[in-house]
Amino acid sequence: MTTAAPRATGPGAAKSPSGPRPPRSDDHATVPLRRSLVRALPLSPALILLLLFLAGPIVYCVWIAFTDLQLTGQAESSFVGFENFRTAFQDEEFLNAVWLTLVFTVISSLVGQNTLGLALASLMQRASKPVRTLTGGIVITAWVLPEVVAGFLLYAFFRREGTLNAILDQLHLPSQNWLFTLPILAVSFANVWRGTAFSMLVYSAALNEIPKEITEAAEVDGAGGWRRLWHITLPMIRRSIGTNLMLNTLQTLSVFGLIWVMTRGGPGNKSQTLPLFMYEQAFQNSMIGYGTAVALLLLLVGSLFSLVYLRLLRTEV
Repeated sequence: MTTAAPRATGPGAAKSPSGPRPPRSDDHATVPLRRSLVRALPLSPALILLLLFLAGPIVYCVWIAFTDLQLTGQAESSFVGFENFRTAFQDEEFLNAVWLTLVFTVISSLVGQNTLGLALASLMQRASKPVRTLTGGIVITAWVLPEVVAGFLLYAFFRREGTLNAILDQLHLPSQNWLFTLPILAVSFANVWRGTAFSMLVYSAALNEIPKEITEAAEVDGAGGWRRLWHITLPMIRRSIGTNLMLNTLQTLSVFGLIWVMTRGGPGNKSQTLPLFMYEQAFQNSMIGYGTAVALLLLLVGSLFSLVYLRLLRTEV
C-alpha cells in the first residue's frame, strides 16, 4: 500500500500550474478602451475631415492674427505678437464697431427676434388654421430669402424715396432718410424682419409640448393670460429660450450681407459692425493680419455669449 507524498507547503514551494489565472487589473482597463476604439472607428473619416477643413483653417487664422501679413506691397510677413490686438483696442473705429455690434445684437436678436417670435408662436396657437397658414407663410418667406435679396428689399423700404416714407406721406406724418439718420436701427429692423421665423418655429414646437391640463387648471384657478405666461409658459420653455437666444445671437454677430447691401456700414461708420470692420481692414485696406485679429476678437465675443447661454441651459427647469 502506497501513501501519497505530502504536498509542500513551505515558502519555497512551487505554485500549482493548474486552475484559471486570476484576471489582472490592467485587463479590466484594456477591454473598455479597446471597445471604445472599435466604436469610434466608423467616425474616424468624419473626424479627419473636421480636423482638416475646420480645425486646420482656425489654427492658420490664429497664426495670421499674430503676423503683419498684407495682401499687397509685402514680400513676406513677420511675427508681431500681440501688436494687432493692441492696435485694435487703441482704434476708435474698432471700439465703435464693438459698440454697434452689441447694439445691433441686443435690438435685433435678444429683443426683436426673440420677443416677436414668442408673440407670434403664442398667437398662432389660438388662431384658426387659415390664419396660421397665411402668417406662417409670410414669416417663413422672409426667412428663406437670400440675405442679399432681403437687403435690397429693406433698402427699397427705408430709402428716402422708399415705401416707408410713401406711407408716412399718405398719413401726413413727417418722413426722413432712415438709412442716413438712424442706420443702425434700420438694419436692426431688417434683421428682425428676416430672422423672426426661426424663433417662431422654435417657440411653436416648445409651446406644443406644454400639457394642456396645466394651462386649463391655471385658467380654472383664475390666472390671467399674463400670469399664465410668467408662471407657467416661460418656466416650462426656459431651455428652448436659452437655445434660441444662443443660436440667434451667434447668427446675428456674423451678419454681413444684409448690412453691406443696405448701408455698407455708413453713413461714415454709423452702422459698421465688427464683420464689416473686419472686411474693410482685411480686404479694402489689405491688412490681413489685423483683420484676422479682429475676427478672433469677434469669435471671442461669440464665445462669451455662448458660455452664458450654456450656463443657463445647464440649470434644470
